[in-house]
Amino acid sequence: MSQRIGKNQLPARLQDIAEEDHVFQNWAKTFSCTSELYFTPISEQQVIEIVLLAKKYKKNVKVCGSGHSPSDLACTKGFLINIDKLDTVLTVDDKKHTMTVEAGISLHKLHVVLRENGLSLSNLGSISDQSIAGVMATATHGTGAHYGCLSTLILDITLVTADGQVVYCSSSVQPDIFNAARCNLGALGVVTKVTLQAEPDFRLEAIQRPYKFPDVLADWTNVIHSAEHVRVWWYPHTDDCVVWRANRTTKPKEHKPTSWLIERGFGVHVYEAMLNTSRYQPALIPAITKLMFKTVHSREQHVVDDSNKVFNFDCLFPQYVNEWAIDWNDAPEALRQLDIFITQNDLKVHFPVEIRFVDEDDIWLSPAYGRKTCYIGVIMYRPYGNPVPYKKYWKAYEDIMRSFGGRPHWAKAHGQSRKDLEASYPKFHDFLKVRDQLDPEEMFVNDYLKRHVVSSATRQLEGAKL
Repeated sequence: MSQRIGKNQLPARLQDIAEEDHVFQNWAKTFSCTSELYFTPISEQQVIEIVLLAKKYKKNVKVCGSGHSPSDLACTKGFLINIDKLDTVLTVDDKKHTMTVEAGISLHKLHVVLRENGLSLSNLGSISDQSIAGVMATATHGTGAHYGCLSTLILDITLVTADGQVVYCSSSVQPDIFNAARCNLGALGVVTKVTLQAEPDFRLEAIQRPYKFPDVLADWTNVIHSAEHVRVWWYPHTDDCVVWRANRTTKPKEHKPTSWLIERGFGVHVYEAMLNTSRYQPALIPAITKLMFKTVHSREQHVVDDSNKVFNFDCLFPQYVNEWAIDWNDAPEALRQLDIFITQNDLKVHFPVEIRFVDEDDIWLSPAYGRKTCYIGVIMYRPYGNPVPYKKYWKAYEDIMRSFGGRPHWAKAHGQSRKDLEASYPKFHDFLKVRDQLDPEEMFVNDYLKRHVVSSATRQLEGAKL
């Protein structure tokens, strides 16, 4: 067992950025940890010193940000580094539409500085609380048939490895490290800088309309390509869904007013109250879903606004969430099977099932590696107090996704073992070789990585060399 290190044992220059026994908890409040030391560095040099200190005392190191990953991916009992203060914009290239930033910058701040320079990111997920490093670490995605995950926007990466070395990589400089680092799970080191490919600033026009879900499944290919960015929300226990479509536009900003009473009062506060009630009477859930669809979501919605404001949505309150990626041609059958299982087993599940589309890429651990991908996400809201039952739903969902060659979203908690995952990713062992090269003592490994990725990796690699 390694020696415990107190704050007063640190070099004076690190004491001001260190805290002992810090409790970290993710946004969904599903995982937490108490780290021996918690650091908030303001420079790459401080990151190097922290990593060398961890190496000296044989401490594990993980990096955290906003904690929006609903898993224990960022948890450790060793040294936890929060890079939120590494948030400086370093260079902007107006002609190439690129920007180099420190990796701790949040998407919220990035949107502001991009727009000040006449730029925007081509695609986004549902929220912008995460840091660029966090988005990249898990191949976070938005939706759009011709748009890759957000990691495809990365042009180069700088990271501090386990021996304190600063490594720069791109598609032409140390390309193997680059291909591994674009979706790195925090397993290669501490990312400190990235260069992003943006595009000229743009607005989006988004229109959301109600549909019958069987009709959408029957017209699947046309729906996927019916706009630049398409997502579908299906309401279990019904044959209702909504399809959200967004396209770039030069139209002026427009937001057709919606009653606050309907959108926020009923759509958030009353709904949360009903979810709390349904903990004690789960049989109410189908009726609640139908009421919410009829009252809030059955009407057309239309907005024209800055791209990031249209891409982002309110995640409401803490929830259990699971999301897997499958070939988008297999998605209709997978969704039909999920509907049948819910009905035949009389499950009472919350809405919505969120369906998004991502173009294929060549990032080694991206769930969209080598195939055009449909992400299917299921949720069970977690009202305050006693949690709602969700494990039977989760197991059935994962079994269905697994039967279609599914790959779980890395940020989410999931049931895939390392053996399962290495069968899913053609470049899985290539990733492990890079990880073993950069971190042979497994400094950046935690319970999540042992469970899903690194278990027995070094031993297997050594065996392969014999």
